[in-house]
Parts: sequence; C-alpha cells; structure tokens
Amino acid sequence: MVERIGEQNPAWTAVDAFIADRLLGDDPALSATLAANAAGGLPDIDVSPAQGRMLHLFARMAGARRILEIGTLGGYSTIELARALPADGTLISLEIDPHHAEVARSNIAKAGLGDRVDIRTGPALASLKAMIAADEGPFDFVFIDADKQNNAAYVRAALAMSRPGTTIVVDNVIREGGVLDAASEDERIRGTRELFDAVGAERRLTATAVQTVGVKKWDGFLIAMVD
Repeated sequence: MVERIGEQNPAWTAVDAFIADRLLGDDPALSATLAANAAGGLPDIDVSPAQGRMLHLFARMAGARRILEIGTLGGYSTIELARALPADGTLISLEIDPHHAEVARSNIAKAGLGDRVDIRTGPALASLKAMIAADEGPFDFVFIDADKQNNAAYVRAALAMSRPGTTIVVDNVIREGGVLDAASEDERIRGTRELFDAVGAERRLTATAVQTVGVKKWDGFLIAMVD
C-alpha cells in the first residue's frame, strides 16, 4: 500500500489564506455560492478559491468562447469559468444530481451569469453521447470534475468535441498519493490510473499533471492540450 497524508497540514491552509488575501480579495458572489451550497446540503468539495481563479485564468489564456464542464456541483467553478467568457460566450455544464443543478442555477443567476451557462442534468456519459451526436463541438476549454471512475471516458468524449488547441483540465488526479497504488480497490483511484494511461497513450494530447496542497489537502490537476 502507498502511504498517504491523512491529516491537513495547517501551513497549507495558511498559505491558501495568504494567497486569497493578497491576490483574490473579497468576492461576494462566490462567498454567497459557498453559503448557498452549505445551506442546500451539498458536499464541501468545491475547488478552492485559488484553484477556481487558476481555472478562470486558464480559460482566459485559452481564449475560450465555448467551455464544457463535467461536474457542476453548486456552480462555484462554473462561475469562475463563465466569468472568463466574452459576453456572447457559452458554458455547458453537466450535473447528475437535480438538486445540485437547482442550487447551481440559482447561484449562477445571482452572479449575473445565467445567460452564459446551460446546466444539463443527467448522467454525464449519456449527455456527452447526445452532444456528440448533435455535433455540439468544438469546445475551447474542458474542465472535468465528476465521478473519477469515468475520467478516461470523459476525456475521450471531450476529444470528440475538441479542436487543435483545446485545453482539457481534470481535477483530483493525485488523491493523496493514492494514484501510485496499483493494487487499490478504490474505483476512484483505479479510474484515475486509467485516466493517466489513456492520456499518456493518446497521441493527440500533450499533457502533464501538477500536484497541489492547500485547503483541499494533497491532490492535483491533469492538464492537456489537443495537438
């Protein structure tokens, strides 16, 4: 078995707070989103403020006009991504849980972004299949943060709706070192390892992964670009 860090390091949280204080500032819409998520009983698994701003910057760097998000939750990352779009841009976000989608729609509307975001409810693989059949691509930026056992399938679907230059980001790919455990019976770890194998074998992608620590403990992102 792989040894993992089970406890939060106080320094990680302190550094994230320092980053937020110096670089992010107050954001009433995002603070209200987190409060609404908590009041609605949603799990506290949103990206951190620093990570959300990173996604926003990535989308701006990509010049994204069309964004696909797989895994909406309460819309925290959705808001950061939608803010990166031009006024006529579009973000399609896929969420399996109707209650989560309802909370997210309210949060996004209150953030003034309802005209740019289309939240679709149902199993993401089914939604993606329908989108591919309807030729809804290409997307300029794709963020994947849903059930980890399907990550490789999500990347394959994203590729089917991409163009050269499309950026794909996948969250939670380190899993406190669990990704090293080839014998793991945890389907999330097995799915993450499958993701690495699939991306590494895909000639259309140039990719890397970056470890992160902070309020979300030890994890990381996989980042890929379509060649």
